[in-house]
Amino acid sequence: MANESTGKPAFSGRIALDVRDAVADWAPYEQPKAPEGAPNILVILYDDTGMASWSPYGGRINMPTLDRLAENGLTYTQWHTTALCSPTRSTFLTGRNHHVNGMGNIMEGTNGFPGLSGHIPDECATIGQVLQQNGYSTFWVGKNHNVPEEDVSAGGSKAQWPLAMGFDRFYGFLGGETNNWYPDLVEDNRFIEPPYTPEEGYHLSKDLADQTIRMIRDQKSSNPSKPWYTWFCPGANHAPHHAPEEYIEKYRGAFDDGYDAYRTWVLDRMIERGILPEGTELTPFNPMPEDQANPADWVKPWAELSAEEQRLFSRMAEVFAGFSEYTDAQIGRVVDYLEASGQLDNTLIFYCADNGASGEGSPDGSVNENKFFNGFPDDLAENLAKIDVLGGPETYNHYPTGWAAAFSTPFQMFKRYSQFSGGTCDPMIVHWPAGIRAKGEVRHQYHHSTDVVATILDVIGIEFPSVFRGVEQRPLDGVSMKYSFDAAPDAPTEKQVQYYAMLGTRGIWKDGWKAAAIHAPLTGHGRFDEDRWELYHVDVDRSESTDLAAEHPEKLQELIDAWFAEAEKNFVLPLDDRSARDQLTIERPQAEPPRTRYVYYPDTGAVPESVAVNVRGRSFKIIADVRVEAGTKGVIFAHGSRFGGHSLFLKDGKLHYVYNFLGIPPEQHFVSEALEPGDHALGMEFVRESAGEHGESIGTCKLYVDDQVVAEGPMRAQVGKFTLCGDGLCVGYDSADAVSSEYTNPFPFEGGVLLGVAVDVSEEQYLDLELEALAALARE
Repeated sequence: MANESTGKPAFSGRIALDVRDAVADWAPYEQPKAPEGAPNILVILYDDTGMASWSPYGGRINMPTLDRLAENGLTYTQWHTTALCSPTRSTFLTGRNHHVNGMGNIMEGTNGFPGLSGHIPDECATIGQVLQQNGYSTFWVGKNHNVPEEDVSAGGSKAQWPLAMGFDRFYGFLGGETNNWYPDLVEDNRFIEPPYTPEEGYHLSKDLADQTIRMIRDQKSSNPSKPWYTWFCPGANHAPHHAPEEYIEKYRGAFDDGYDAYRTWVLDRMIERGILPEGTELTPFNPMPEDQANPADWVKPWAELSAEEQRLFSRMAEVFAGFSEYTDAQIGRVVDYLEASGQLDNTLIFYCADNGASGEGSPDGSVNENKFFNGFPDDLAENLAKIDVLGGPETYNHYPTGWAAAFSTPFQMFKRYSQFSGGTCDPMIVHWPAGIRAKGEVRHQYHHSTDVVATILDVIGIEFPSVFRGVEQRPLDGVSMKYSFDAAPDAPTEKQVQYYAMLGTRGIWKDGWKAAAIHAPLTGHGRFDEDRWELYHVDVDRSESTDLAAEHPEKLQELIDAWFAEAEKNFVLPLDDRSARDQLTIERPQAEPPRTRYVYYPDTGAVPESVAVNVRGRSFKIIADVRVEAGTKGVIFAHGSRFGGHSLFLKDGKLHYVYNFLGIPPEQHFVSEALEPGDHALGMEFVRESAGEHGESIGTCKLYVDDQVVAEGPMRAQVGKFTLCGDGLCVGYDSADAVSSEYTNPFPFEGGVLLGVAVDVSEEQYLDLELEALAALARE
């Protein structure tokens, strides 16, 4: 009889007073073993990559490692995702649809409804958990973006961190993006600093490849007979687009013909390579009427750009291409290691991306993507001033929407648009020499990211458990792709239906037909009952260029009905098209009770954005208890980075406060006269008086030394998050990328005594709080 909680057999030996009279039974304690000959699994998941980007699909970005795998594997042309990262990643984890996983949006956009809770339920066990119980080692390297935002902290719940979700090891970052030069790193269950600096050759893609090789090598050194599953998720190709200069320079001039010309050029190559059928038509850049479109997603025709704009936009594409190829080269090091160690032949590799190319750079591109998430427009002159340092630590850059559309050729739109294949149709290369006879072939079967888990289990020869840890499991939504490995390129797909829904957009594919509701994401329009639905016969019309709704109203209604049936079954409603800023700044439940006073102390790690005090869009005060001596200097308080944040610090014997508004020069700088040695209350107060043109806070800042105002002036402050990539709140130093150009990180506080810092967001006045705050700090 088996133990119901573990599935292991019950003890069947004999217990006696004397061990010499007892009979041992090791069966309940035996470690699970994978099936004989079970392959290793390597899943490589890029971000934000349209199918027309990469060389195996005819794109202009050279991907030598991917080319090598495609030449000896299979290239899928109708493999789809959810149109956004956290939702797609959840399907890779569980094999269920994203709303079933509670991941109808990114983790920063959860809203408390079942399909958008941001919590993977117990009835959706992960591929890591299942493989652990079947004799696999499991590793996760790189991006996560599936931990609830309130849990991204040192003291937060670890229930949905990678190690609790079935992974033996984790090395990477928990958020949606990170600075590739100064990443926000986690190792297993703890936050860490990068092992070295950009000046010493650090880049996140290189570090992640190093860690992947180390994990696999260590496992093979101790347990060589045990197979492994590795999920490798680089920061590429998500913004910020960061790459070594030599890789960017490889592409100098490669995109000077512009994104209009690129679409025509790449479509011909895609048809020539058999990725798309003859006769595939190019869809328009801006398919939605202006009154229905999101202005931030509009594409400016290349011919209407100024020469300066063309030069800048071309350079932004060059940087993106260099970033993608550099990361592919690091993955090549992993593949080379597998070959040298004799593991490559029996390693099943999936090399793919999580959604279409990103349009988050707006029509003008950006040197600071954080502007997009704050609803603040980019400035051409500011962007041009950064053209020579694009891709380096000085920028947090993103190309314009024109390149997003071009790299998603021939489809309409890009990331976030789930009703069009520009948001969902992505590259997928499968490589497994020991298990796939076909080499260098194309596969046209329609599939989806939910199908990867089912494929892995089918290949290994194990079934998903009906009960896991005592919880009845929801059946997998995915269909195994294994049948397609040695099928004819055009053999019928075994997929029957797949719904799509993201940020207010929606569509459904069923038996070769596609229905799409015309609705732009992140507009706040609502009125979903007024959406117009279009109909495409994608088995014939791969680019979804011809609307057949008028010719086949019955077929359209059949698909609309099917969408609503899938929506009910998968917890899709309610739909939400509110702006990015509105969704990112929803007040969500926190593990800590609500409070208006936050107290922080030196000698602790950076407090992540998700749980740090929220001063955005409101008045606030910072009060520090400091003993100043001759030569005292350094950061008292810092939150954010050069791309948005604020810092209180001592320099040259004076108190300084800098508010860096979205990296837009000049920094807003307030400074005192030289301080007298002794004990001081040092701080500042911002009083919000109005909202600016783009919703930013407008008000007055006062700098205090004790109870005296020593500097005062107007200030504007952002209402969206300081950062989506780490660079949290620090006391006594500034982590990673420095907030202010007035100092170089970490600029630690030294030469005096810093007891602590209080940040207050109540409506009380600074002077009313000063003594109370200092007393609280002194007590700790």
